[in-house]
Amino acid sequence: MRFLKLLVLYAGLALGANPAVAGTDALFALAKGDLAGLQVHGEPRALPATKFLDAGGNKVGLSAYRGKYVLLNFWALWCAPCVKEMPSLDRLDAKLGGAKFEVVTITTGRNARPAVDRFFDEKKLAHLPKLFDPKMTLIRDIGGRGLPFTVLIDPQGREVARMNGDAEWDSPAALAMLRGWMGDG
Repeated sequence: MRFLKLLVLYAGLALGANPAVAGTDALFALAKGDLAGLQVHGEPRALPATKFLDAGGNKVGLSAYRGKYVLLNFWALWCAPCVKEMPSLDRLDAKLGGAKFEVVTITTGRNARPAVDRFFDEKKLAHLPKLFDPKMTLIRDIGGRGLPFTVLIDPQGREVARMNGDAEWDSPAALAMLRGWMGDG
């Protein structure tokens, strides 16, 4: 059924349908190139209440971001595709971040705070939060496999899509898709 729905949407887009009217599925169907791996769920999924740590060592949860569209990204210093992807995530948050949208990056596994600080300084990452999932509890509870791992979350705090692997999140295609998802297209 899901395949048939996407097939109809692709056909409509190919024939000139307006993606702003066709709905969220059509917008995600527009994902091409390195965003083609985005897996959109038929129905939004609840997320776990698992806590992670902020830069000060305080426990926080994803509920802190309720009311916003969120691009949640799990990464690690030892992960080459993650390191490559982080500058594009920073540029994305610089362009779209604010009251309606936020990029939330969580380093998972053993990533020492001083090393993360150095990485942020070296890469000049000024818009991303420094959050930590040292025991990989949140990524495991969400069902993430491999890094980088990205989850799109709606303002109600539900997962609507996920993707394994890196992407240029500030590319024109990604920006158009995300703006359309948020109704800013």
